[in-house]
Amino acid sequence: MWQQTTRYPDPRIISLDPSFDRYRIALGAVERLASGLRWAEGPVWFGDGRYLLFSDIPNNRIMKWEEETGQVSVFRKPSNYANGNTRDRQGRLITCEHGRRVTRTEYDGSITVLADRFEGKPLNSPNDVVVKSDGSIWFTDPPMGIAGYYEGVKAEQELPHSVYRIDGITGAVSVVTRDLKGPNGLCFSPDERRLYIIESRGVPNRLIHVYEVAADGRTLGPGRVFHDAGPGTIDGMRADIDGNLWCGWGMGSDELDGVMVISPQGKLIGRIALPERCANLCFGGPARNRLFMAASQSIYAVYVNTQGVAGG
Repeated sequence: MWQQTTRYPDPRIISLDPSFDRYRIALGAVERLASGLRWAEGPVWFGDGRYLLFSDIPNNRIMKWEEETGQVSVFRKPSNYANGNTRDRQGRLITCEHGRRVTRTEYDGSITVLADRFEGKPLNSPNDVVVKSDGSIWFTDPPMGIAGYYEGVKAEQELPHSVYRIDGITGAVSVVTRDLKGPNGLCFSPDERRLYIIESRGVPNRLIHVYEVAADGRTLGPGRVFHDAGPGTIDGMRADIDGNLWCGWGMGSDELDGVMVISPQGKLIGRIALPERCANLCFGGPARNRLFMAASQSIYAVYVNTQGVAGG
């Protein structure tokens, strides 16, 4: 059962290595902002409006939390089973939809479909997305959303598990890798020279892979295993300005549920313990130093002594 801490520093923010101490704020505590969801995903911060959007996939809706009032409301329903969200470099909402497409919400609220097919075949169920500084959109496309009727609509898988890139100028869609089973969360390093991708169906363990981005900025070199999650289940992640990866983690035990922080060298250095499995997260707030965590049925937040990479 959730209880707001009355102790500082919050005992749920744990250093696994002394290098994590610098990222803890002595008077920062984990807060629960919202609850009553079925499966929370894809948080994205809108600083210009001082609100957070996040997906509630089984309820087929995108929700909105307002910083000024703490009010939670429905932003969009139906959402076509929206999952991962981010913003492009013009501030528009980019959404992966288990309804087999990637969309952009325009300033007037209309929706533009950016990708729904590849080589004439429907996408599987776009999962997570990140926008590079050149305007290109990179997204993962595993089949989890078409496996049944809970997080989408059951359908036949016609394309391999893939990671795609949408060109920021031409809109052309290309495959960047098909090496991974269940590609899930992804993010760039602060200098965009590396792309990290979670393999959520790896056997026997879930893995984070890292790829060098080629000089053309459009393709990837060979990948390698960056981190083995062991018994943990990794879902989504974002990088901070020092290159650490803040990763949603679980599964179903007090020792695993929450957020794990991994250094650029691939070492676990910190943990934020939550009473629910964390799926995905983002940095927000005026200084990008507030971590918002979508965890199963709830949204949590905590201030940290670092900043998220711009555009993440």
